[in-house]
Amino acid sequence: MVVGMGAVATTLIAGVEAARKGLAKPIGSLTQMGTIRLGKRTDNRTPLIKDFVPLATMDDIVFTGWEIFPENMYEAAKHAQVLDNDHLSTIKPFLEAIKPMPAVFDQYYVKRLNGTHIKKGKSKCDLAQQVREDIQNFRSKVDRVVMIWTGSTEIFLEPSAVHATVALFEKGLVDNDPNIAPSQIYAYAALKEGIPFANGAPNLTVDLPCMIELSKQTGAPICGKDFKTGQTFMKTVLAPAFKSRMLGVAGWYSTNILGNRDGEVLDDPESFKTKEESKLGVLDYILQPELYPDLYKDIYHKVRINYYPPRGDNKEGWDNIDIFGWLGYPMQIKVDFLCRDSILAAPLALDLVLFLDLAQRTPELKHIGIQEWLSFYFKSPQSAPGLYPEHDLFIQSMKLKNTLRHIQGEDLITHLGLEYYD
Repeated sequence: MVVGMGAVATTLIAGVEAARKGLAKPIGSLTQMGTIRLGKRTDNRTPLIKDFVPLATMDDIVFTGWEIFPENMYEAAKHAQVLDNDHLSTIKPFLEAIKPMPAVFDQYYVKRLNGTHIKKGKSKCDLAQQVREDIQNFRSKVDRVVMIWTGSTEIFLEPSAVHATVALFEKGLVDNDPNIAPSQIYAYAALKEGIPFANGAPNLTVDLPCMIELSKQTGAPICGKDFKTGQTFMKTVLAPAFKSRMLGVAGWYSTNILGNRDGEVLDDPESFKTKEESKLGVLDYILQPELYPDLYKDIYHKVRINYYPPRGDNKEGWDNIDIFGWLGYPMQIKVDFLCRDSILAAPLALDLVLFLDLAQRTPELKHIGIQEWLSFYFKSPQSAPGLYPEHDLFIQSMKLKNTLRHIQGEDLITHLGLEYYD
């Protein structure tokens, strides 16, 4: 069940169907194309991940969801202009058959959009109940359900009293508390129904005490927020490299131009603030300036996003990095990543859906709430209260694969390797 059936969602749905039909490869998807090493390097055991753990297959997936505009998935994909006509025409009947349900929407939380296909209700509690009924109706036709948010970025919110417990949150729904945004209504409905929830945007949604409590109660896994796709993906590759070699960083300037609906929404300062918080936190956690003050204490880190309609979904992320080395001598690195935003996000969404479904079917993972092993996919990984999140992409990758090894009873890989030299 997909919340927000725009560019990312239509790219995901069309891509899964194209792969199912053998028209294209699911490139970028770890669950579909990735392997996992088992045992020693000399054992030569490297099965595909999808053959190692009991994942649902792409053939198992049925799509539905909510959208604030009434277009079917073919019309929405044409409007998004991510995939070309050759791809879309071959699966047109499949896409046309998927029509969104009316969405929970309030323009207060996303200023630049004006939804026309929306639910009406006396209160936020009433709206949450309507979403629960949608889930129940869909679940009557399928075996299992996962929900993923691929909607727009909401305005910046901070945790408040209403988020402290499930009971207080439920009272807030009845009272129409302004600190409860639409994404939180969806997350609450999903977790109350016992289904996993993933958040592809930087909204304050499941990273709340009440949602963690509810997740553990109902055995519905949750994870981080904001897909790590373009510029931040590169940061979580480069920053660990600088730190591993003890190279200093004086400044990191990041700017983006994009012209899709995401760019339009982020043109609003309140929505941009939510995204900025997500993108800025990465370097502090990776570089640990409190441990390495000579190298990273005074970094000047700036992030900008500019709405530029001619670029459409083809985002450009440009980084200027001022580093310094031996004896303090300065150097520079410049990165110009000409991304395709939804092309990078779609395989992450697919992986998260399949891994969350696996987590819910794994007794050891089901009731722990936060699935920190899925940090690999997020700009803002979620971790246990009081525990700092891990942002280094390579540590995240090792954590993910070791979790898969662990639940399947295989030895963890430490990369110590001394046994080869006994």
